[in-house]
Amino acid sequence: MKRKTGRVFAYIFAAFWMIMTIFPLFITILCSLKDNAGITLGMLSLPKKLMWSNYTQAFESAHIIQAVGNSLFFAMASTVLTIIIGMLAAYVLSRKKFKLRGFIYTVFLVGVMVPIHCTIIPISTLATSVNGKNTSWFLILVYTAFALPQAIFLFTGYLNGVSKELDDAARIDGCGELSLLFRVLIPVCVPIISTEAILAFIAGYGELIFGMIIMSDQDKYTVARAMLTFTGGYKVSLGPIFACIIVAVIPMIVIYLIFHEKVQDGMLTGAIKG
Repeated sequence: MKRKTGRVFAYIFAAFWMIMTIFPLFITILCSLKDNAGITLGMLSLPKKLMWSNYTQAFESAHIIQAVGNSLFFAMASTVLTIIIGMLAAYVLSRKKFKLRGFIYTVFLVGVMVPIHCTIIPISTLATSVNGKNTSWFLILVYTAFALPQAIFLFTGYLNGVSKELDDAARIDGCGELSLLFRVLIPVCVPIISTEAILAFIAGYGELIFGMIIMSDQDKYTVARAMLTFTGGYKVSLGPIFACIIVAVIPMIVIYLIFHEKVQDGMLTGAIKG
C-alpha cells in the first residue's frame, strides 16, 4: 500500500513538473502568433487571428536563421576552447607542485566573481585597439575568457578527487604528460566536462552584451542581438520577438534530444563517483 501511494505521488509530481516545464514554451508559441494587443491584454488566451507574419518578420528583418547559426558557431567554438584550456590549466594546478600554485588558483577564483558589466568599456576599448570589432575570433575569446574561471574551478576540484595512483600506473605503462592527460584523466573527467560544456554553451548561445558591443555588422549578429531589431525608441514589436525565441530554441531542443542520454549518464557517473 505504501509503495502504491509513493508511486502515485511520484507520478503526480512528474506530471506537475512536466506541465511547469512545458507551460512557458506553450505560452511563447501562443505569443509568437499574436499582435502586441493580444499579448499585453491576454497572454494566456488563444490568438483570435494567427499572425504568421511575425515569423516572416523574424526571418526577413532580423535574419534569425543566420543569427542562430552565428550563435551556434560562437558558443561551440568557445565551449571547445574552454574545455581544452581549462583541462590543461586544471591538470597543472591539480597535479604539479610549484610556489605560485595557490596564488594562481586564487586569481582564477576571483575571476568567477568579476561582474561582466564592469568589463564592458575595457573590452570595447581592447577590441578597437586590436581591430577586434566585427571579428568572430575576438568574440569567441571573450566568451572563453569569462567561462574559463568556472571551468578551471570545477575541473581542478574534480581532478583533486581522482587518485594520483592512476597517474603512477599510467606512467609505468609509458604514458607521457599529454598521454596521461588526454588518454587517462580526460576520460575519467567526462562527467564534469559534460556539465561545464552545457554551462559554457548556454552562456555563449544566449549572451547579449558583448555580442552587441563587438558586433555591429548584421551578418554577424547573435540571436539575442538580432531580437533587438524589433525594439525602437517608441515601439516594441513583441510578436516577432517571441517568434525569434521559438526559432532560437529549436537548435537547443535538437541538441538536447541528441545528447541528453550521454549527459545524463555522465552526471550519474559523477554522482556515483562522488
